[in-house]
Amino acid sequence: MWELKLTKNNIVVDIELGDITEFDGDAIVNPANTLMIMGGGVAGAIKRKGGEIIESEAKKHAPTPIGEAVVTTAGELKCRHVIHAPTVKYPGSRSSFEQVYKATKAALLKAKQHGLKSVAFPLMGAGVGGLKIEESVDAMIKAFEEEGKGLDLKIIVRDEGVYSELLKYLESKGWVKI
Repeated sequence: MWELKLTKNNIVVDIELGDITEFDGDAIVNPANTLMIMGGGVAGAIKRKGGEIIESEAKKHAPTPIGEAVVTTAGELKCRHVIHAPTVKYPGSRSSFEQVYKATKAALLKAKQHGLKSVAFPLMGAGVGGLKIEESVDAMIKAFEEEGKGLDLKIIVRDEGVYSELLKYLESKGWVKI
């Protein structure tokens, strides 16, 4: 597992190569759909490892519009909560910069409301949602800069190539290793 801290504009983000379902902190973020169906991608991995209870709790809040988020327990996961922040309307549909920005911001606000400090994100909207790495991280960083102060933020990716590309891109945007 590789991990690197980067900083810019008084925001620190850990970039980690690993499995988000192994995060041992306050919460992981599920880039959900508005119906809270946890079928594929990160959502499917969370449900497989953490159990059906996570999806069952989330569905009680469906439909959840893009721009809002829901906190559930984490079932059998190491973290304590899952924050479900819709990046797409329906399972398998496409995301956008604006949807990822709204979802990330909603997740951060929900974390603060619940007193959560350490929050791990995947690249929101970049898998099933179809966004490029750059689009996803730009939208996430915009939300981090607005609402991430005081939180321990982490982006976890599972692919070594994506990890390298993400670090290279962030450094090109002025992020500095610390």
